[in-house]
Amino acid sequence: MTNDPLADAVNTIKTHEMLGRSSCVITPASKLIKEVLMIFQQHKYIGEFEYVDDGKSGSFKVQLNGNINDCKVIKPRFAVKKDEWAKWEQRYVPGPDFGILVVSTPQGLMTNADARGKKIGGRLVAYIY
Repeated sequence: MTNDPLADAVNTIKTHEMLGRSSCVITPASKLIKEVLMIFQQHKYIGEFEYVDDGKSGSFKVQLNGNINDCKVIKPRFAVKKDEWAKWEQRYVPGPDFGILVVSTPQGLMTNADARGKKIGGRLVAYIY
């Protein structure tokens, strides 16, 4: 039993990417993992992914592009105020416009750039570049 399924999912993506694999399977599936995968896909870090129903919790089959240098879940989930984005981007992303932070906000999961544009804060979930 895992304590953090999202961390396991992101770690699975990273290790399969480092090994040069073309796809990976993430188990168990959840809404949070699906939302994070959708953000990764929108920014072209991963290819297509699909939900596979096995009668239990299900899984995601993810196509990998080879575009990931590093990705991790941020623990603890730090709270970020709407005017503190630069500080946290410096800490987790290597350069401006290079990589994204995934943030949980009152308006749902989004990237740091989207949250900055909407002038809202949130809690850091993960980063990828």
